Amino acid sequence: MNVQQQIESKLSSLEPLHLEVINESDNHNVPDGSQSHFKVVIVTEQFNDAGRVARHRMVNRLLEDELRGPVHALAIHAYTRTDWEERFGEAPMSPPCLGGDS
Repeated sequence: MNVQQQIESKLSSLEPLHLEVINESDNHNVPDGSQSHFKVVIVTEQFNDAGRVARHRMVNRLLEDELRGPVHALAIHAYTRTDWEERFGEAPMSPPCLGGDS
């Protein structure tokens, strides 16, 4: 399992309505194929009643091993359903990738 898949797997415990994990390493001065810089966009009702810092702490807690190891930078965009709809409209959200062939 690569780093991106590990991040996706761990964040699935937050029961996301929408999850994007984007490897942004190629935008940085790192060797080709690096998995060190990521952006996470996550929408979950588990962020209800949690401020921005608390949301980031929830994500960081789940990814503490990756942040101590291969991940050098992590940009977190954490939303509730209401935040997401107010910010981006009511377009349907893509479900998180479950992997595999279908």
